[in-house]
Amino acid sequence: MRPLVGIPTGLIQLPGHSIPTHGIGERYIKAVQEGSGADPLLVPALAEGFDFEVMAGRLDGLFLTGGRANIEPHHYGGPPFPEDEYRDPPRDNTVLPLIRACVDRGVPVFGVCRGLQEMNVALGGSLHYRVHQVEGKLDHRMPREGSIDERFGKLHEIAFAPGGLFERLTGSGAIDVNTAHAQGIDRLADGLEVEATAPDGLIEGIRLGGTDAFAVGVQWHAEHRYAEHALSSALFRAFGDAARAYAAARIPRASVA
Repeated sequence: MRPLVGIPTGLIQLPGHSIPTHGIGERYIKAVQEGSGADPLLVPALAEGFDFEVMAGRLDGLFLTGGRANIEPHHYGGPPFPEDEYRDPPRDNTVLPLIRACVDRGVPVFGVCRGLQEMNVALGGSLHYRVHQVEGKLDHRMPREGSIDERFGKLHEIAFAPGGLFERLTGSGAIDVNTAHAQGIDRLADGLEVEATAPDGLIEGIRLGGTDAFAVGVQWHAEHRYAEHALSSALFRAFGDAARAYAAARIPRASVA
């Protein structure tokens, strides 16, 4: 059985078009389809038209991607953005309640980059607006020069929480990852546990504790060349396994089959 995994989109304004486009990068879709063995379903950013409880009930998994826009700070009690900050309210208003609905149902959730931040905010945590402006923190933004592979190259090491999921999946205590983000976790939401940290202490991996459900977020772009990265590939496989198990246990679908 190939599970059905929802992938929320962002709102994109294409040059010369008056009507916005709902979209997301193909690399995320391919990583879910091939790395997790799941059927991806794009979820448009149409918050006002959704019953999130019903939508969560139709999914076997939820994959949260990166994105250009940062989560608006009123969702976590932060100071207002500057006027020129790029934002995507429709995505915020779609993803945050959908995460909560999926977590409540035990639907497997996997978030990368902005997706980790969305999980933290949806469950009550907060974010640093600009990590590189925080005393003692590194500059985690993507390099501006070079090819895509160079810009998404491994730039720093992350250390795993002893005995945690990441350590069990890799059999090691650390790994190198890429970095391409300006925001980062400030206050960790209640119920989330730290799976990995950067050299400056910034949280790079999270997992929902107190449950057997798969709910994991990573700050790096795990979808980029995931098959060549020991932890990223293991996480996509684990997410797919969790989604298949969830799909198999769903009574309505089983009765129809």
